[in-house]
Formats: sequence, C-alpha cells, structure tokens
Amino acid sequence: MTRRSKQTEAVVKSEALELPRVRVASGGPPSPLRHRTRWGETAIQGFLFVCGAVSILTTIGIVFVLGRESLLFFATPEVNLSEFFGGTTWQPAIGRFGIWPLVTATLITSSIAMLVALPLGLAVAIYLSEYASDKARSVLKPLMEILVGVPTVVYGYFALTFMTPLLRSIFGPDVVQIYNTASAGIVIGILIIPLVSSMAEDALRAVPDSLRQAAYGLGATKLETALRVVLPAALSGVTAAFIVAISRAVGETMVVAIAAGAGPNFTFNPFNAAETMTGHIVRISGGDLSYDSIDYNSIFAIGLLLFVMTLLLNVVSEWLVRRFREEYE
Repeated sequence: MTRRSKQTEAVVKSEALELPRVRVASGGPPSPLRHRTRWGETAIQGFLFVCGAVSILTTIGIVFVLGRESLLFFATPEVNLSEFFGGTTWQPAIGRFGIWPLVTATLITSSIAMLVALPLGLAVAIYLSEYASDKARSVLKPLMEILVGVPTVVYGYFALTFMTPLLRSIFGPDVVQIYNTASAGIVIGILIIPLVSSMAEDALRAVPDSLRQAAYGLGATKLETALRVVLPAALSGVTAAFIVAISRAVGETMVVAIAAGAGPNFTFNPFNAAETMTGHIVRISGGDLSYDSIDYNSIFAIGLLLFVMTLLLNVVSEWLVRRFREEYE
C-alpha cells in the first residue's frame, strides 16, 4: 500500500471517529425531513372526513327510518310476513298486503330495460373504445351524456305519447293497453344506455394497448380483438356497469309512474298495466293519507324491500369486480 493511500485511509477513519462527536457536541443541523404541520392539507383532510361521515350517517339514518316505520307496519294485526311475501293481492283498503304484484311489475320493467340497455350500451362502448377516432369520441360521448340530463318526467311522457302508440300500432290496440310495462321498460332502457356505455367504455379503455397489439400480431381482426381479448380483460368493469344499470332501472320512478299503470296487478304480460314498487310509493305518498296509518306505513315496508334489493345488487357487483378483476403492470 502506498503512502498516499495510507494517508487517505487515516483521514477517512479520523473523520468517521470525529464527526459523531462534533454532531453530539453541537446538536447537529435541523433535519430537513422533520414533520411540519400543513394547515391547508389538514383542513382538506378534515373536510373529506366530514363528507364521508355525513354520507355514512345519512345512510344509517335512512335505514333506521325505514326499519322503524316498517316495524310499525308489520306490528299491525292485519299484516303478517307470510302474506306479505307470499300473497298476490295488494289492496290495503281491504287489508290484503301481498307484495308480489308490485315486485313482478318491477322485475318485468327492469328486465325489459336490461334487454334494451345492455346490448346497445355495450355496443356503443365497444365502438367508442375500439373504433371511434379521438375526434369522433370527443363529439359522441358528450352527446350521449346529454340523455342523462333529460328529466325523467320527459321520458315518462315520451313512453306514454310515443312508445305506447308505436307498440299499439305494431301489436294491435286490443293487445297493448294504454298503460303497460313494456313501453315503460323500453324507455327506461333508453334512459340508462349512457350509464352502461360510459362505465363500460372506461373499463375497455383501461385495458393495456399491449394486449391489442399482441392480438393484431397474431393475425386477429379488430372485431376479434375487441370481443375475444379486450372484452374478457375488462369483464369486471363491464359487469359492474351492468349491475349498476340494473339498480338504476329498479329504482326508476317517474317513467313507471306515468307510463306503466296506477294499480297493482299480478301479471306477467308486459302489455298489461301494472304498478311497480316505486310507482306505488309515488302514488300513495301523493294522496291524502293520515300519518301513522297502515297505508302510510306500507310505503316504508316497500321502500325497505327496495333498499334490500338494490343493496344485494351492489354486493353482487362488488363481488364480481373482485372475482374477475385483472391487474396489469
């Protein structure tokens, strides 16, 4: 070892030995990584916490009110659970509280809406994601979003004044009644097409382009790539879009209140008039009902059942998203 290297090693050892004593003696400079209170970020964090707490407390309050009023309904001698969940006649005036006429009408309108919205919405999403240019997408997507801003009352009268006469001209006025669940379901499907297409398109565009390029490299066409590569990769997001759309269709109010019918009817014919759960709530709540009467409390029982239905749909949606989620780096 040379004399210069020995001197350098000695200097490094001396600095390593002396440096801690200097820092201990002097206390050292303040660390630049010391935590500093940022009042702006603290205020924003507190505001976001309050917003989350308000939303949670609001949900708890809604469930509490629905549960309390529903218990008052089920506590009356005229009502029992077996009749409520097994009866096919809903006539509170004579003490008949079978929920199935309202449930079947809700399921029929929602099913028709899904038959309209899911294929059309998915087709629009595939076009916007895989075929449309950036300029076309920037024009078409805002136009689709305009449908969301149209009041649902307008959709209801559209179903009554346009869709119902169209169905009556096709199938005959003797087959299609003026108020029917078919026209209401079709218009609800048109109403939720932007919801399905927007959420599904976001899921499709989140798929990495490397998968598309790999499919093209193997000789796949654009349609084969979209249906066999991109769509399966985005299955969790597309499924979540479908479940959210179903929840939206089940909870739709004004379209069914205007076009479906104003009386409970246990029927599976979509061309007959029937009243859905939300339509019945609107009609009964707008009437002259005394507070704490059995008719008034029945609204909360229907609302609680509707809440449970949408909650189950959201739980299924969350499970499907976690089950089929694909993560890419």
